[in-house]
Amino acid sequence: MLKVKVTSVGNSMGILLPKEALRKMNASKGDTLYLVEGSDGYTLTPYQQDFEAQVETAENIMKRYKNTLRELAK
Repeated sequence: MLKVKVTSVGNSMGILLPKEALRKMNASKGDTLYLVEGSDGYTLTPYQQDFEAQVETAENIMKRYKNTLRELAK
């Protein structure tokens, strides 16, 4: 468990993440992180929660309209 403190950043509040945590999340300056609410509290993650579902939907559409997309690509 890593300990972080809430600090003021301009007119807002923020936390400073240790390099070790950023390295494990493969995150760096400018990246977007997601704060996900769960039954045990909040989880900070670099992954968008519904991204996998979006990719699956896109793959289904591409399969269904394969010929149409091929024609449009010409």
